[in-house]
Amino acid sequence: MTQPTDNRREALLAAALSAAERGWPVFPLRPDTKRPALHGEASCPRTGVCASGHRKWEQRATTDPDRIRATWSHGPFNVGIATGPSGLLVIDLDTPEHKGSSDAPDGAATFRALCERAGHAVPDTYRVRTASGGTHLYFSTPLGARMANTAGTVADSVDTRAWGGYVVAAGSTTLAGTYEPLCGPVVACLPSWLHSILQPAPKHSQAPSVAVAGQSRRYADVALAAETRNVARAQVGEREATLFRAARAMGRFVAWGDLPRHVVEQALQEAGEAAGLSASECRSTLRSALDWSIAHNQNRRDAA
Repeated sequence: MTQPTDNRREALLAAALSAAERGWPVFPLRPDTKRPALHGEASCPRTGVCASGHRKWEQRATTDPDRIRATWSHGPFNVGIATGPSGLLVIDLDTPEHKGSSDAPDGAATFRALCERAGHAVPDTYRVRTASGGTHLYFSTPLGARMANTAGTVADSVDTRAWGGYVVAAGSTTLAGTYEPLCGPVVACLPSWLHSILQPAPKHSQAPSVAVAGQSRRYADVALAAETRNVARAQVGEREATLFRAARAMGRFVAWGDLPRHVVEQALQEAGEAAGLSASECRSTLRSALDWSIAHNQNRRDAA
C-alpha cells in the first residue's frame, strides 16, 4: 500500500469512530482483509471481556470511543460493522466475478428487476461501493425486528447481512481496492415490501411428521387455498411481495410431489391478477420464487 502506516491507521480510526457515532458497533478486521482480528474460541484466554466465557465479534463490537482508540492504536485495522446490534440490514449486491463466474447474474441488475416487478424504484439510501466493485445498500430495520442473514433470498447474487453478520465499513481497504461511500450518510428505513420478502416462510408445525400421501396432499390443498386468499386480498404496495412469499411457501409442496407445479402456478397467477398485478408480473414473480423454493426444498423437512 502506498499510504504510510501511521496515516492509514489514523484514517481507519476515523472511519471506526464515524461509524460508532452513528450508533453502529464496530470491531477490528485484519489489515487489508475482511477477516476479524479477534481471537477465536480455541485460543480464548478467558480474561478481560471474556472472563465469563468466550465472546465473539458480534458481542465484542463496540461504540465506546475509548475502546476504539485503544484498539486502533495497535495497527491499521480495517473496520467491521456488526449489522444486527447496529439495527441495520445491509443488502449486498455482488458482481459476477465475486460469485466465481462471469456467467453469474449481476446483483445490481437482479435487484433492480425485482424492484421493477414490485412496482418500486430502487430504494434511495446510504450506499457503499465494495472493494470488488459490488454495492452495499444500508437500511435501518423495523423497531423490534430481529432479522437474519440471507443468501439469494431476495434475488440471485443478492445477499443480506443483519444479526449474525457484518459488513466492511467505508474507508477500509483490501488488496482488491477500497470501500467507498457513494452518496450522503442518510440511511433509509427498510421498505415494507422488502421486509415482507425477507420474512421466513411460516412453519406449519401442525403438519404430521410422517404423512401418508393422502394426508400430505390434503394439507397441501389447504395451504394453497390459504395462500391464494392472501394473494387475492393483498393491498397495493404489498401485492408482489405477498405473491412472492406465497410462491416460496408453496414451492416446497411441488418439490415434495404433493402438488403439480402447474396447479400452484395457475392458482397463484389468478390470485395475483385478481389483486391487480399484470399477467407478466405474476408470471415473472412466480417463476423465480417457485424455482428457488423447489431447488431448496428437495428433502421434506417435517419428515425427520
